[in-house]
Amino acid sequence: MGKRIETFVVGVQKAGTTSLFALMREHPQLAAPGRKELHFFDDERRNWMVPDYADLASSFGDDGDRMRFEITPSYSYWPRAMERIHRYNPGARIILLFRNPFERAWSHWCMQYARGREDLPFARAIREEAARLDGLSADSAQRRYFSYVDRGRYATQLERLLTLFPHEQILLLTAEALGEDQSAVLATIARFLDIHPFPPLAPARENARVPFRYPALPDEDDRAFVAGLLRAEMQGLRDLTRSQIIYDLDRDRS
Repeated sequence: MGKRIETFVVGVQKAGTTSLFALMREHPQLAAPGRKELHFFDDERRNWMVPDYADLASSFGDDGDRMRFEITPSYSYWPRAMERIHRYNPGARIILLFRNPFERAWSHWCMQYARGREDLPFARAIREEAARLDGLSADSAQRRYFSYVDRGRYATQLERLLTLFPHEQILLLTAEALGEDQSAVLATIARFLDIHPFPPLAPARENARVPFRYPALPDEDDRAFVAGLLRAEMQGLRDLTRSQIIYDLDRDRS
């Protein structure tokens, strides 16, 4: 198989992974692919009975002994992606960033609306989401586009990850921490990957958004609706992380 990717940042979408990619690719011991989000392990068109990793390898140049990493934030959500990563490299180190799931859902909707994929206002989109996703095939583009609340089922995603990889190969972070203290998060990543500290970097926050006017902002009813759907998931996340990561959506409404 040749040289493998050793580190994967697998989620979640809209949690600062674009900024993190820009920061990680500057580290002299890390090797980034030619672009962020290769979407290799969530590609249902591939023959996963006999996977061909040549495409994956071709995304990297001559990187010597640097550690290869890849960031595709849909991997943690996509049902079979983590299993495929484990098959590819069971010793891989996995980084997973979380974000307040309501704020994540709103940001996700804004992206799809700006790209012309979403016609429904946010309030309707989150309330009709379950019906829209029901019955869709695993490779449906609509599942990627319209899973605003469903992607916030963090406990489900983390449980799936923990069945495949041991705790010592998993690093859990938050978008909130990355935004508040970038240097501290990078120091944590460096220790986790056993690499030298990140060099001093100018504050940078890259993202894929462009200025855009949206029809309406979320209201308290929208927040309450999402909180009701995800309350058990947030408790599960709190339990699985031993209160390391807490999103109290009911409290956040006050």
